[in-house]
Amino acid sequence: MAKGYWVSVYPAISDPERLTAYNKLAGPAVQAGGGRLLTHVGSRVVAHEAGITQRVILIEFNSFEEAVAAYESEAYQKALVALPDGVERDFRIIEGID
Repeated sequence: MAKGYWVSVYPAISDPERLTAYNKLAGPAVQAGGGRLLTHVGSRVVAHEAGITQRVILIEFNSFEEAVAAYESEAYQKALVALPDGVERDFRIIEGID
């Protein structure tokens, strides 16, 4: 079964303190949904073409369906409410290959 991944890129963060509040809720929600953090804040990034060097977070799930279910979970939806307006985020759920 193909794994699922959350990919989050943060081009702009104007309120890092409020982002911390989101992270405190999102971390346990992701873990409860079976997610494993593969990168962290401060991970090195080399960007090419129109790439972004700001914060990039990659989370792995055992399946694409598990990744979607974790996003749709009540716990993660509560975390999203805490995501501040001053954060620009490009978020994707993608299916890996076997």
